[in-house]
Amino acid sequence: MRIYNNIILPESIKTKTQKSSENLSGANSFQNIFNNKLDENTSVHFSKHASMRLNDRNVSLSSEQIKRVESGINKASQKGINDSLVLVDDIALVVNVKNKVVITAMDSKNDGIFTNIDGAVIV
Repeated sequence: MRIYNNIILPESIKTKTQKSSENLSGANSFQNIFNNKLDENTSVHFSKHASMRLNDRNVSLSSEQIKRVESGINKASQKGINDSLVLVDDIALVVNVKNKVVITAMDSKNDGIFTNIDGAVIV
């Protein structure tokens, strides 16, 4: 697991810098720019606070769990939820749905009190 621009990435995912250094000839092509923007709009981001909480608590998310979080965010968005609690296995994430940003994270060892949310999704 790596953190890039406050996003937790599985080892199999390459960053924009890695992608562009592998394909310098087409680095500025429309297709590459389009794909990068598309990736930015569809992936979940982690705030600095959430990244620190995950690291402090030695919690890591697998790529499968991140996909489930994205699915939960999409479900919350469809229901009109603004700030949601997303539960993945024993990890709780408070997410700003509109911006797809994880605001904070905790595991099952914490007190389990969540404020400033208007919905919850279990994935």
